[in-house]
Amino acid sequence: MDYQKAARQVLENVGGASNIVSAAHCATRLRLVIADNSLVNKAALENAEGAKGVFEAQGQLQIIFGTGVVNKVYDAFTQAAGISEATKEEVKQAAAARAPWYQRAIKTLGDIFVPIIPAIVASGFLMGIMEALNFMVNNGFLNIDTSGSLYVFAKLFSNTAYTFLPILIAFSAAKVFGGNQFLGAVIGMIMIHPDLQNAWTVANGVETMQPVFGGLYSVPLVGYQGHVIPVIIAVWLMCQIEKRLHKVVPAMIDLFVTPLVSVFVTGYLTLAVIGPIFTSIENGIIGGVQWLLTLPFGIGSFLMGGLYAITVVTGIHHMYTIIDLGQLTRYGYTYWLPLASAANVGQGGAALAVALKTRDAKVKSMALPSALSACMGITEPAIFGVNLRFMTPFVGGLAGGACGALYASLVGLGATGTGVTGIFGLLLHLHMPLQYLLMMAISVGVSFAVTWIFWKPEQAAKEEA
Repeated sequence: MDYQKAARQVLENVGGASNIVSAAHCATRLRLVIADNSLVNKAALENAEGAKGVFEAQGQLQIIFGTGVVNKVYDAFTQAAGISEATKEEVKQAAAARAPWYQRAIKTLGDIFVPIIPAIVASGFLMGIMEALNFMVNNGFLNIDTSGSLYVFAKLFSNTAYTFLPILIAFSAAKVFGGNQFLGAVIGMIMIHPDLQNAWTVANGVETMQPVFGGLYSVPLVGYQGHVIPVIIAVWLMCQIEKRLHKVVPAMIDLFVTPLVSVFVTGYLTLAVIGPIFTSIENGIIGGVQWLLTLPFGIGSFLMGGLYAITVVTGIHHMYTIIDLGQLTRYGYTYWLPLASAANVGQGGAALAVALKTRDAKVKSMALPSALSACMGITEPAIFGVNLRFMTPFVGGLAGGACGALYASLVGLGATGTGVTGIFGLLLHLHMPLQYLLMMAISVGVSFAVTWIFWKPEQAAKEEA
């Protein structure tokens, strides 16, 4: 591939360097904030060297090039445009100024959780492996020394990220909200302090109550292990207090006054107000989702499995990590992640049908790797580069996702962690590997069949012409 040519073609069809506000890239997409969108030629961009699709989301023009390619195109693009390399934070700020408030809120959740996903994934994988080992040991399929250091340490490591999750979230949230990350971590530590009753053991004893605000009312002294929303709200408050104090506190005493006041005021309000209120809200959300997923005959899961890819298009899928983590805390498994896996591989099955049925060499070259990418959990190339482009394959992918999610619900399939879907998601379902593989087979099979039957390459070619 000629990366310089790709960069020149993109530059020419976005209105030139003077029309670019900022530029960055993620794992698969070149992300541009454009000054005047009327100067953008999307049709030409879709035919640029190596481009697999073009779409607009969250105030950004996003051009899909794929993993391992986009970074090279980006380097050539910034050089050809003669612009300085913009950080991802600058791009987000430029795009956020144009996006509605709800899109900014959802994007903020993504910014908080994306950096901590590797830690969550590592723990989830290890929890799945440990659960599979326990099953084999308890049923006589495997004979290992469960008192050995390797087994004992692995069991200890497996739930560490989830045990101290509020600290990870608080540290990441403080960076997103523009505060001191270490002060944010302290707020996370306060919320799981060992002097607080463990949230997971409250059911086995009486909650310790503490009067607050001079005896106005009392709150339970319970930790917030596994909670998400209260941590984010608390850190947001801390950052607001910290930034305002920096502006009014004299420099000579700012070093100790600002951290002291920020942590103390936020900590008190967190335990007295924010924690109890937003824990109730979060529990209501998780309970509502579980009610939906446990509707008779898997109806709720069928609907969400079919709608999931649409939420990816709109960008609101970033908030689903809250559901995954909340379910893991409450039930020990997330029943939401299998729905995401079903939806993702469903789009992959649809793209595979396009790849095998089309006679267009360019479409085939895009669809085949996009199908594999979707089955690995990265769906943007398949959705935006192939399926949405012809629409019928996208609908086929929705059908496959719905059927796979229905099966997952009927067999009670749940994941031991979050962050990974598709083929590698099997490592989060080692306690039910056959059911997970069958779910993927159903999703891919249905989406492939629907697309193969109803998608007509000749009609698609006429529509594009």
